[in-house]
Amino acid sequence: MQKNLVIVESPAKAKTIEKFLGKDYKVMSSYGHIRDLKTKEFSIDIEHDYAPQYVIPADKKKLVSELKSEAKSAEQVWLASDEDREGEAISWHLYEVLGLKPENTKRIVFHEITKNAILHAIETPRDININLVNAQQARRVLDRIVGFELSPILWRKVKPALSAGRVQSVAVRLIVEREREINEFVSEAAFRVIANFILPDGTTVLKAELNRRLKDKKEVEAFLESCKNASFTIDDITTKPVKKSPAPPFTTSTLQQEAARKLGYSVSQTMMIAQRLYESGLITYMRTDSVNLSDLALGTAKEAIFETYGEKYYKFRQYHTKSKGAQEAHEAIRPTYISNVEAGSSSQEKKLYELIRKRTIACQMADAELERTTISVGISGQTERFVAVGEVISFEGFLQVYMESNDDDTEKEQENGLLPPVKLHETLSLKDIVATERFTQRPPRYTEASLVRRLEELGIGRPSTYAPTIQTIQNREYVVKGDKEGVERAYTVVSLSKGKIEEAEKTETVGADRNKLMPTDIGTVVNDFLMEYFPDVLDYNFTASVEKEFDSVAEGELVWTKAIDKFYKIFHPIVEASLSPPPHGRAPPCR
Repeated sequence: MQKNLVIVESPAKAKTIEKFLGKDYKVMSSYGHIRDLKTKEFSIDIEHDYAPQYVIPADKKKLVSELKSEAKSAEQVWLASDEDREGEAISWHLYEVLGLKPENTKRIVFHEITKNAILHAIETPRDININLVNAQQARRVLDRIVGFELSPILWRKVKPALSAGRVQSVAVRLIVEREREINEFVSEAAFRVIANFILPDGTTVLKAELNRRLKDKKEVEAFLESCKNASFTIDDITTKPVKKSPAPPFTTSTLQQEAARKLGYSVSQTMMIAQRLYESGLITYMRTDSVNLSDLALGTAKEAIFETYGEKYYKFRQYHTKSKGAQEAHEAIRPTYISNVEAGSSSQEKKLYELIRKRTIACQMADAELERTTISVGISGQTERFVAVGEVISFEGFLQVYMESNDDDTEKEQENGLLPPVKLHETLSLKDIVATERFTQRPPRYTEASLVRRLEELGIGRPSTYAPTIQTIQNREYVVKGDKEGVERAYTVVSLSKGKIEEAEKTETVGADRNKLMPTDIGTVVNDFLMEYFPDVLDYNFTASVEKEFDSVAEGELVWTKAIDKFYKIFHPIVEASLSPPPHGRAPPCR
């Protein structure tokens, strides 16, 4: 008779855990959920408190009978699925389907697959947290209600075989609205003016920018004319220290964003690679919105910094998660052993691991110290000034290891390089002034990563939902990720050199996009239809408030069926009304 049966949800995780447990333990995998709602049927009993009607899918029946017989012959069954709502629900379904008994079933949780974590979990088992299970059921049931009730309306009113989803439809709305902003955007032109001055030594050049933009060619010509006989003097030099602090350790969404910017990974690709690293015991659980680090992690990061960079590079930092109901894995994403400089079996895994490790170490390092120098050049007879800004790093601090990227598409207009040494009241000779016509920029299209950031800002979705949401809207062909060719645009350059003003027409390509999310025609039509008949379902605040209700269910503060009932009583009448619209052709608002 087998003493202990441990059930996890993935074979890779089973393999890693098996290494840490002795011969008295057998580890099996449930391969995810062993039962779910029927795929082709509604499967929710509205009349009986929204009871979900679960079934064991055909492809899981053999596995379930194997698990049943193993569980029957074991003295103790350990349910060891992930420590979040989905994982809790997997354990609950196993408990129900396998007919387990409370006296010989224990639920264990850990957010890293290391020997210490597994043994600690076995020493401190708990019961299944039914609040977490109910939060997962609430999401599943609500999403099924929305999908099943809205989709037939789309088939009838728009096109057969379409489908709608609660969070997905909101994500599509964001992309459609952004595309409209881009199409309606009218850019305004102004001239950016840059001067090159020669210092008194006769060779060194100082590059500086006029402190305002000039609105048209007429104003540019008048300004350049006034500079022909002007004198240029350094009238102010300020140097001030600037500190930069490192970014906090990774959460699911910040990892998805950085892996997209630095490594070019899609959101689902990042999650797949992170899952493999987690299941191999190399990083902590990858679905989290916590920035907290354990005392052990803080201690090992400190050791690594002292050893590699020295004491002055270290600064203790404790990050706290701001969002209420931050989801259940209580730590940021970090390496399980910081001393492992490299880990992972493929080059993709190695790159992602390195990114996670560097971010974890950098967050415990000293601020970078910079000196920012601003040089102001006065123009005789004018109130305007030319300004040059330069930064010098006086102490690298965390920049030695890691610098967070940002996905600002705006052109980098200020070159913060090294400035030449200058003295106050020095007179400079003018080499040239170049005024280049620049245009205001349209809003950028979303990348997968910037869409995740926007959903997070709006409070829509949770760590486990970003990747599947983005995948779904592309699979349904409401949104495509692709490239957009730019268009050619003419711009004017007016320059003053050797006392002569010259004008030139040049062209540039603008509006080109790579790997950006764009709505398809059908995506736009579906969005507009849903916005007309179901504005509340697509309302950002409403969708965020539903997420908060799920959090309240997880905290045990709200009965899940009450949350569903409140939603259904608002939602269902609009569905009914939209199937037989009133004479003026639109359903009543649901507020």
